[in-house]
Amino acid sequence: MAVTVVTDSSATLPIDLVRRHGIHVVPLHILYHGKDLREGVDAMPSDAWRGSGISTAGASPQELVSAFEEAQSASDGDGVVGIFLSRKLSSTWEAAHQAASQAGPHVRVVDSQAAAFSLAFIVLAAARAAQDGCDRDAVYETAVRAATRTQSFVYVNQLDNLRRGGRIGAASAILGTALAIKPVLHLSDGALAVRDKARTATKALNRLVDLAVDAGSPHRDIRVAVQHIEAEDRARQVLDRITTRLGTVRSTHLSDLGAVLGVHLGPGAISVSLYHD
Repeated sequence: MAVTVVTDSSATLPIDLVRRHGIHVVPLHILYHGKDLREGVDAMPSDAWRGSGISTAGASPQELVSAFEEAQSASDGDGVVGIFLSRKLSSTWEAAHQAASQAGPHVRVVDSQAAAFSLAFIVLAAARAAQDGCDRDAVYETAVRAATRTQSFVYVNQLDNLRRGGRIGAASAILGTALAIKPVLHLSDGALAVRDKARTATKALNRLVDLAVDAGSPHRDIRVAVQHIEAEDRARQVLDRITTRLGTVRSTHLSDLGAVLGVHLGPGAISVSLYHD
């Protein structure tokens, strides 16, 4: 068989890629008015990222132990590599670390220091290595290297969700300011931080495109993913502008950001993930 790769649902991997590469996906949780909903498994209400009293939770150690055991069985003994949402954004990596110690020495766990499709890019690089016949340690090292080749930028259309979610850390200085502020965030050492801010959506989106182009232009084999929360038209325009300015790119992807990230970023958010081979 082959080493099996496990990740969490925040990677927002399309189901066809999950099946093609034999990836095991552990759902994260939306806590919605007393209901525990599993991302990618349970139906999500349309207002999951709009109301108060809604929060998220990572996968539990027991859920991850079960996932690792299933993955080890699927690998026919070749081993498991788990790659998860940045430990600075979720408890899932810590739970996976605990679960790996229970599951046995056949499991290795990677902190991607990433989220959304940046995480997906890392997971796919590892899964391709596994399908190429690499052993568990080589797949692990592939994931660690891939994590250094991603960059992520996020335009946030409104600040309410960031304020409630408490995931923003370095952005606290802007959260008390006028709601007209449109921040552009980035992932720095696995944590969300303010990269820039603007007074209008147009200026902030222009800055988002500029940052993505600046990050991608030094690399020849660049992959670009743009994701959104209820902003498909804007997201498509952002993707078109980035790819036009970069010229030839290796692949592009356009999708929504998923419910868990949506709870923290809110309607109108647009994320750009870049990966170079």
